[in-house]
Amino acid sequence: MTATLDKIAALLAKAERTEIEAEAEAYLMKAQALATLASVDLAVARARTARREGRHQPVARTTSIGEKGRRANPHLIALFVAIAYANDAKVDVASNSTYVIGYGLPEDLDAVEAIFASLAVHMVHAGQQFVATRRWEGERYAAVVSGRRVTRAHTAQTARAGFYRAYVARIGERLAQARREAVAQADAPAVAAAGGAELVLARKAAQVDDFHRRTSSARGSWGGYSGGVRAASGSAAHAGRQAASTARLTASKSLPGSPTPIR
Repeated sequence: MTATLDKIAALLAKAERTEIEAEAEAYLMKAQALATLASVDLAVARARTARREGRHQPVARTTSIGEKGRRANPHLIALFVAIAYANDAKVDVASNSTYVIGYGLPEDLDAVEAIFASLAVHMVHAGQQFVATRRWEGERYAAVVSGRRVTRAHTAQTARAGFYRAYVARIGERLAQARREAVAQADAPAVAAAGGAELVLARKAAQVDDFHRRTSSARGSWGGYSGGVRAASGSAAHAGRQAASTARLTASKSLPGSPTPIR
């Protein structure tokens, strides 16, 4: 898996350097496809050799999201969950939204962390750039107040939230598409002998689900973003989806700090 992660990192680095949007759009898809194909191959190898070494079993890892109270945290968590879902990982969320715990095979969590580290930086930077354009001024968004549906004028905070929500939704679509295409390409004899890629991944997902049930101490479920922006519409949603569709990724492993703090 180390070689695959190196290839994924190289794709992310290339995406950061290219000025051609069509190329940049292809890199995330290719990175997810590599992760899926590697996961299928490793799952087949585990089943074939019946190894029971610890490194071949599901593990739990904690990933820091941000300081308590930062407005971007729920959106960053939603992004992490979308990436984890595409890679057969389960996620528990801290009650204060400052960290998440991922449950999955080590190689899958490696891929989740690598993709999240890049997309989180891109999402926040792109959102800040959109808000600075002020294109959202004069637009309104739908909200529910005391059980009633109302419309309110966008503020910088709600425009950013609309951008983030649309960005995460589009990333989820792209990762799911890349996964489907990778599964369709996983036609090696060993994969076929194991019942096909879909069955191999289903068995792995069941293994992770069982591990999560046995080891997780989470109570209840994560409620997600609780702000007023519920529908993805307007210039914020359009810009968020567009940014996610042409995500020029960065290999940075940390979220941006001063002078551009996460809100």
